[in-house]
Amino acid sequence: MDASHNTALLPAGLHDALPPDAERETAVAGGLMARFAAAGYQRVKPPLIEFEDSLLTGSGIAMAPHMFRLMDPVSQRMMALRADMTLQVARIATARLGGMPRPLRLCYDGEVLRIKGSQLRPERQFRQVGVELIGSAAAAADAEVALLAADAPLSVGIGRVSVDLNLSRLVPLVAAEADLSVEPGSDLRTALDHKAESDVRAAAGAAGETFVGLLRAAGAADSALDALAGIDLPAPAVAELDHLRDVSRLILADAPEALSLTIDPVENRGFEYHTGVGFTLFAPRVRGELGRGGRYLADEPSGDGPGEPATGFTLFMDSVMRGVPPDGETRRLYLPLGTRRDEAERLRSEGWVTVAGLAADDDPAAEGRRLNCTHYLSGGDVVALD
Repeated sequence: MDASHNTALLPAGLHDALPPDAERETAVAGGLMARFAAAGYQRVKPPLIEFEDSLLTGSGIAMAPHMFRLMDPVSQRMMALRADMTLQVARIATARLGGMPRPLRLCYDGEVLRIKGSQLRPERQFRQVGVELIGSAAAAADAEVALLAADAPLSVGIGRVSVDLNLSRLVPLVAAEADLSVEPGSDLRTALDHKAESDVRAAAGAAGETFVGLLRAAGAADSALDALAGIDLPAPAVAELDHLRDVSRLILADAPEALSLTIDPVENRGFEYHTGVGFTLFAPRVRGELGRGGRYLADEPSGDGPGEPATGFTLFMDSVMRGVPPDGETRRLYLPLGTRRDEAERLRSEGWVTVAGLAADDDPAAEGRRLNCTHYLSGGDVVALD
């Protein structure tokens, strides 16, 4: 059959989640959400699709290249499918929950869709779980969110995690002092993204050594902060660096042994709408990022004013599941036709997954094997299948 007429064919970057993977992902996501709830974060559920001008105002403009758009046949207005849930939660916080005490702690779980994947994440649809802490600019808020982001994957069995801090405003502040551009596509921004020292010197001119110093400072948090302290930076950049130092110390004071903390002062990719300390979460031998987060502004619903200070993170469930250890074998028990309902309920209460027979059979053991069961019920007794 011609592939163009194969109704089972899915677009690139999309896939079906099959048993038992779909159930495992839902269980892990539920465990993460329970962890967030225990830390005081309340669940919200934004819609999958919104009016385009709601999703693409203020900080949301940075997500415009990633969003699918379509016309709403009811209102005749353009709508967009969410490519990220952070800014939706920020909208809820400012427009719907503006009267609640700050700081406001919210969490979420849902699917997002993007126009295209990346080299490390070819998936275009994936599940996000995360938190947002809105209404506090304190270093303690940044540290709380980063520690919760690290704790969450550890709580579901991922053995070690690394939090890589960055400061998205640092390079623009240094560039502004030197009258240089670091807009996307500029020579200096490209050179910094590629970590190419010679290209950085060529693009930065007289400020070349300063930017090379920022490049070389990347590494373990303590050594990176020491290296950054030795670089002559403009006053606004020093203020940002002081905040980063405070956040790092708070994280290190409470960090679990399984957490390593690093700093990359020039990293900017994927942090286009962030306004302060950001971070990326990694785990050994797991392809792609486990998640990312950081500080941004939750825009006021009127569009007036600077917005509320906010910080948060998103975990990407496709990456998280690559690091979660496999479950033990699920105990599936075949129940021949005629098994009493109360007996089935009792077995389920004992932890069995029951599979009911729908027709009389002469060999319940063979039928149990055919239905991928590990045990079958015979005369009221549970019998293991070889």
